[in-house]
Amino acid sequence: MLTANPNAIRRPYPDDLRAIMSVARAAESRAWLSSWSRFECAITPLWQLPDLAHDLGVGQVLLKDEAVRSALSSFKVLGAPIALVRLILRRFPELALEPRALLAGAHAAALADFTVISATDGNHGRALAAAAQSIGCHCVIVLHAHVSHEREQAIAAYGARIIRIDGNYDDSVHEAARLAEKNGWTVVSDTSYEGYSEIPRDVMQGYGIIAAEALEALEPSIAECPFSHVFLQGGVGGLAAGMASYLWERYGAERPTMIVVEPRQADCLYQSALAGRATRASGTVDSVMAGLACGETSPLAWQFLEGCIDYFMTVEDAEAVAAMRLLAKGGERDLPLVAGESAVAGLAGLRQLMGTPRAAELGLDCHSRVLLVSTEGATAPALYAELVGEPASAVLARQEDWLRAQ
Repeated sequence: MLTANPNAIRRPYPDDLRAIMSVARAAESRAWLSSWSRFECAITPLWQLPDLAHDLGVGQVLLKDEAVRSALSSFKVLGAPIALVRLILRRFPELALEPRALLAGAHAAALADFTVISATDGNHGRALAAAAQSIGCHCVIVLHAHVSHEREQAIAAYGARIIRIDGNYDDSVHEAARLAEKNGWTVVSDTSYEGYSEIPRDVMQGYGIIAAEALEALEPSIAECPFSHVFLQGGVGGLAAGMASYLWERYGAERPTMIVVEPRQADCLYQSALAGRATRASGTVDSVMAGLACGETSPLAWQFLEGCIDYFMTVEDAEAVAAMRLLAKGGERDLPLVAGESAVAGLAGLRQLMGTPRAAELGLDCHSRVLLVSTEGATAPALYAELVGEPASAVLARQEDWLRAQ
């Protein structure tokens, strides 16, 4: 399903939004994170996929591969850590902490009694646990019934205390807030709700780094965006808001056409576009795209998305699995890539549109330059192998062969 957003406008980035998230603040976040020891790849690659572009009928497909930035294999490593750093700096101004030293664990003794808590579908909790372990504070993670044991183990490996509940992601968000109030802990969530927006803002701001790196990779002119279309994952809206706001501020009315894609049964952003306000999903929420299986739009994210996302669309789980297999296969000119279930929503949306009358409506044709973001690798290795039909290791071996042959 696809719907045009009637509130999307072409105008300069509003000052009231710049006061919340800005290119300048994203640059500061990037500088602070640049020396973090958890990063294995300081800048993630932007791959060109010419065979895929030819098959789809577009001029260019560019894919930003966030799976390789760290061992966490997810874009979330840019959000939770910077939010935790900014939280601690605000909470303990008397300690005069330095952000890079904080991430290096230099102030662990002073923070030994500080505890943060969050709900997660997997990747945000893992990133928060890793950041807390590096900094030296305590971390509690609330997992709902649909989070796999495999993902639970990956979070626990970073020293977090795990609390399991029945229900879905939204139920875990409410439980995390209740436990924080009861125990004097601090919620570090990637979704906002009434009275809670400062930390989600910082999480989203970290995601602007992805847009900054993608632009730098192509060395574009100041005036013209190198992408005509950008496909972004849905979820609660944080990634989309972080990246879209960056591109909107940078290019103003000349920003690219931006499309948000989410699972059909977890369509909170699609429904928000129809309602003209942040609202809930219409379906069961449960999806193979676990990182996007969210039932409630982040009101803070919606402040940004409402004015600059041109289209909202949904895809089926089967379309996501097909996109995973397509990237894993690679091609004569396309590098085989490991992309997890939530990583491929944008590609699934693009494939759904091409060859249909709606593609022309979006201006998608042989001249289009499309940016996709692969937000995660095989964060659940057993599930990845089941869905793709081979383990991630086999895809990586094929990738190495491809690179050697170039």
